[in-house]
Amino acid sequence: MKRPPTTGGMRHVALYVHDLEACEHFYVELLGMQVEWRPDPDNVYLTSGNDNLALHRATIDFDISGAQKLDHIGFIIKTAEQVDEWFAFLTHHDIVIRQPPRTHRDGARSFYCYDPAGTVVQIIYHPPIS
Repeated sequence: MKRPPTTGGMRHVALYVHDLEACEHFYVELLGMQVEWRPDPDNVYLTSGNDNLALHRATIDFDISGAQKLDHIGFIIKTAEQVDEWFAFLTHHDIVIRQPPRTHRDGARSFYCYDPAGTVVQIIYHPPIS
Protein backbone atom coordinates (compact mmCIF):
# COMPACT_ATOMS: atom_id res chain seq x y z
CA MET A 1 0.00 0.00 0.00
CA LYS A 2 1.37 3.40 -0.96
CA ARG A 3 1.78 6.01 1.78
CA PRO A 4 -0.58 9.00 1.44
CA PRO A 5 0.97 12.45 0.78
CA THR A 6 3.15 13.88 3.55
CA THR A 7 1.23 15.53 6.38
CA GLY A 8 1.30 19.27 6.99
CA GLY A 9 3.30 18.67 10.15
CA MET A 10 2.34 18.40 13.80
CA ARG A 11 0.57 21.62 14.60
CA HIS A 12 -1.98 20.60 17.21
CA VAL A 13 -1.41 19.52 20.80
CA ALA A 14 -4.08 19.05 23.48
CA LEU A 15 -3.22 19.06 27.18
CA TYR A 16 -5.17 18.28 30.32
CA VAL A 17 -4.37 20.86 33.01
CA HIS A 18 -5.68 21.42 36.53
CA ASP A 19 -5.23 25.21 36.57
CA LEU A 20 -6.60 26.28 33.20
CA GLU A 21 -6.32 29.99 33.99
CA ALA A 22 -2.63 29.81 34.98
CA CYS A 23 -1.81 27.82 31.85
CA GLU A 24 -3.76 30.21 29.64
CA HIS A 25 -1.84 33.11 31.18
CA PHE A 26 1.50 31.36 30.49
CA TYR A 27 0.75 30.61 26.84
CA VAL A 28 -1.10 33.88 26.04
CA GLU A 29 0.52 36.57 28.18
CA LEU A 30 4.06 35.20 28.28
CA LEU A 31 4.47 33.20 25.04
CA GLY A 32 2.21 35.44 22.96
CA MET A 33 -0.37 32.94 21.72
CA GLN A 34 -3.90 34.16 21.02
CA VAL A 35 -7.23 32.70 22.06
CA GLU A 36 -8.79 31.17 18.96
CA TRP A 37 -11.90 29.67 20.53
CA ARG A 38 -13.36 29.21 24.02
CA PRO A 39 -16.30 26.81 23.70
CA ASP A 40 -16.94 26.81 27.46
CA PRO A 41 -15.21 27.69 30.77
CA ASP A 42 -13.30 24.38 30.84
CA ASN A 43 -11.72 24.49 27.38
CA VAL A 44 -9.69 27.02 25.42
CA TYR A 45 -7.98 26.74 22.03
CA LEU A 46 -4.90 28.88 21.42
CA THR A 47 -2.90 29.68 18.30
CA SER A 48 0.30 31.34 17.16
CA GLY A 49 -1.12 31.65 13.67
CA ASN A 50 0.06 28.32 12.28
CA ASP A 51 -0.71 25.92 15.11
CA ASN A 52 -3.32 25.02 17.71
CA LEU A 53 -2.93 24.26 21.42
CA ALA A 54 -6.00 22.99 23.25
CA LEU A 55 -6.12 23.32 27.04
CA HIS A 56 -8.73 21.14 28.74
CA ARG A 57 -9.47 21.55 32.44
CA ALA A 58 -8.83 18.32 34.31
CA THR A 59 -11.22 17.55 37.14
CA ILE A 60 -9.80 17.61 40.66
CA ASP A 61 -9.75 13.80 40.82
CA PHE A 62 -8.25 13.39 37.31
CA ASP A 63 -4.96 11.54 37.71
CA ILE A 64 -2.66 13.16 35.19
CA SER A 65 0.16 10.82 36.22
CA GLY A 66 -1.76 7.87 34.76
CA ALA A 67 -2.51 9.61 31.48
CA GLN A 68 -0.56 9.45 28.24
CA LYS A 69 3.06 10.47 28.65
CA LEU A 70 4.45 13.49 26.85
CA ASP A 71 8.13 14.42 26.96
CA HIS A 72 7.76 18.07 25.91
CA ILE A 73 6.25 20.49 23.44
CA GLY A 74 8.34 22.96 21.47
CA PHE A 75 7.94 26.52 20.24
CA ILE A 76 10.03 27.44 17.19
CA ILE A 77 11.69 30.85 17.14
CA LYS A 78 13.48 32.64 14.30
CA THR A 79 17.05 33.15 15.56
CA ALA A 80 19.52 31.58 17.98
CA GLU A 81 19.86 34.94 19.74
CA GLN A 82 16.16 34.95 20.56
CA VAL A 83 16.65 31.82 22.67
CA ASP A 84 18.57 33.90 25.21
CA GLU A 85 16.05 36.74 25.00
CA TRP A 86 13.21 34.29 25.75
CA PHE A 87 15.22 32.73 28.57
CA ALA A 88 15.76 36.14 30.20
CA PHE A 89 12.09 37.10 29.70
CA LEU A 90 10.65 33.90 31.19
CA THR A 91 13.18 33.89 34.05
CA HIS A 92 12.14 37.49 34.80
CA HIS A 93 8.54 36.23 35.08
CA ASP A 94 9.58 33.53 37.57
CA ILE A 95 8.97 30.63 35.18
CA VAL A 96 10.72 27.49 36.46
CA ILE A 97 13.58 26.52 34.16
CA ARG A 98 14.36 22.85 33.59
CA GLN A 99 17.50 23.35 31.51
CA PRO A 100 19.24 26.61 30.57
CA PRO A 101 20.05 27.56 26.96
CA ARG A 102 22.56 25.50 25.05
CA THR A 103 23.60 25.01 21.46
CA HIS A 104 23.09 21.49 20.11
CA ARG A 105 25.36 19.53 17.73
CA ASP A 106 23.06 20.25 14.78
CA GLY A 107 23.23 24.02 15.27
CA ALA A 108 19.91 24.27 17.07
CA ARG A 109 19.78 26.29 20.30
CA SER A 110 17.16 25.84 22.98
CA PHE A 111 16.18 25.74 26.63
CA TYR A 112 13.44 24.00 28.58
CA CYS A 113 11.01 25.36 31.16
CA TYR A 114 7.77 24.26 32.80
CA ASP A 115 4.28 25.61 32.23
CA PRO A 116 2.05 25.98 35.33
CA ALA A 117 0.72 22.42 34.86
CA GLY A 118 4.23 20.95 34.82
CA THR A 119 4.39 20.33 31.06
CA VAL A 120 7.92 20.72 29.75
CA VAL A 121 8.11 23.48 27.13
CA GLN A 122 11.10 23.87 24.81
CA ILE A 123 11.92 27.22 23.23
CA ILE A 124 14.00 26.29 20.19
CA TYR A 125 15.79 27.76 17.23
CA HIS A 126 16.07 24.88 14.73
CA PRO A 127 17.75 25.97 11.48
CA PRO A 128 15.82 23.75 9.04
CA ILE A 129 12.41 25.04 10.19
CA SER A 130 13.07 28.36 11.90
